[in-house]
Amino acid sequence: MFASLTTGCGRAPRRRAPALITLLTAAALTAAPVAPALAADAPGGSGGPAGGLTAEAVDAYMADYLDSAALPGASVAVTRGDEVVVTAGYGTDSTGAPMTARTPMGLASVSKAFTALAVMRLVEEGRVELDRRVTDYLPEFATADPRGADITVRQLLTHTSGMSDRGFHEKSEPAPNSLRGAVERLRAAEMTAEPGARFSYHNPNFHVAARLVEEVSGQPFADYLDEHVYTPLGMDDTVTVDTAAEVFEAGTPTGHIAAFGVPFAVTEPTSFYNGAGGMVSTADDMAAWLIAQNNGGRGPEGESVLSAEGIAATHTPAAGVPDDTHGLGWEVAETGAGNPLVEHGGIQFTYTAYQALLPESGYGIAVMANTGLGRNDAQAITAGLIALAEGEEPPGPSSTALLAVDLVTGALAVAAAALGVRGVRRAGAWVEARRGRPAWATVLRLLPYAAVVGVAAGVNRLIAPLAAGRDLAWTHLFYLAPVAWTWLMVSALACLAVLAARGLRAARTRRSRAAG
Repeated sequence: MFASLTTGCGRAPRRRAPALITLLTAAALTAAPVAPALAADAPGGSGGPAGGLTAEAVDAYMADYLDSAALPGASVAVTRGDEVVVTAGYGTDSTGAPMTARTPMGLASVSKAFTALAVMRLVEEGRVELDRRVTDYLPEFATADPRGADITVRQLLTHTSGMSDRGFHEKSEPAPNSLRGAVERLRAAEMTAEPGARFSYHNPNFHVAARLVEEVSGQPFADYLDEHVYTPLGMDDTVTVDTAAEVFEAGTPTGHIAAFGVPFAVTEPTSFYNGAGGMVSTADDMAAWLIAQNNGGRGPEGESVLSAEGIAATHTPAAGVPDDTHGLGWEVAETGAGNPLVEHGGIQFTYTAYQALLPESGYGIAVMANTGLGRNDAQAITAGLIALAEGEEPPGPSSTALLAVDLVTGALAVAAAALGVRGVRRAGAWVEARRGRPAWATVLRLLPYAAVVGVAAGVNRLIAPLAAGRDLAWTHLFYLAPVAWTWLMVSALACLAVLAARGLRAARTRRSRAAG
């Protein structure tokens, strides 16, 4: 599969269909288990709720996981009912400091549950109705399609607004710096479905929802959450920010990507988060949040942030919603044993988070890991903890498979470079060998090289169908699979070099013949 691209870069290739090259390239860049990075799957596990999840079991599991994964560190909160089982940090951050239960960590899309709760507070106060149009509360909201005026508040919170990454390239568009700016840029958004007709996971739905909270409450969204959620629950170390840069300005240590089984600290790419992924929290604070979710909206000290009915509504798919696995800021699934599971993942390019509720046993689990979407360690750890909670053996990390992908694509990158050098050095012989042949035959022989360059230039768009239509900028693919991305870029550069060398040599030969 991988060789079909690299072998075409250093010598005259056999004829290959460009469509096949495109498909193989997309498959290579998604060879690592990255589907959960763009649309989270339910964690596995089996067995019933008769199992137990103790602090000792969590500690032992995390020690084993860190020993076998390219994960520097993570923080974990586990609760049961209104009690804390454990809050702890494991491993180290990017500075080498030990992770603790108070290490600030980005929550990524776990933040959506907070936004939904903020909206539900306004619903319970009678200031917002879920099935009224967004524009009734936020007149500034508009899309390029007039159907956007019919989007309801509920449709925002269930990703059924009709907006999607296919109609608005949220990740590759210039990032705004405020919720007002995030809503303003949607004036260029095209609708890809009628409001309420289809589920499409789309971060701007929650940017709009957060801005709606600001408009209705008269408070900045961060202040609203601080006053009505964080402070009542005692989440003193939790903050809300606008952008990727501000996540780290809030004290979150730099996250990581991994190559050849080794984690590397890298800067998170520029992006806008607030409402959809802008919370920074700690294991201690997330324990309070989990208790409120499993305790009818009441935190550890009995303070209420939402009624029990309101909490239940966020955990329950609404009637008539096209996707019956989504509540309001939460996803509804089952464990491997068939027990109810309420969850939501959070994936950024250099860190991940996950939260899960097990209603049958009363457990709540939150995990924040300092590696990004190419690995999604937070989801993997959560799957292991769910298995422990249900009395089963937890699955291990998929480090062996990821390392194998890196070794193969790394070797292919070296081969592509070598074949590129060979092709450049033999450009003259190649031109001489083509003398007297029809021009169309020569062009046909060069098409696979051009196809590789085209795939490299547009690979982010090519793999979008494999990622449920989610938008990624071209540079983001480096974070997804750095070694495979390097292989593709080396292959493209090698092909460009061969094309240039053959073109220059052919032009020089023509001039020599004309002069002679």
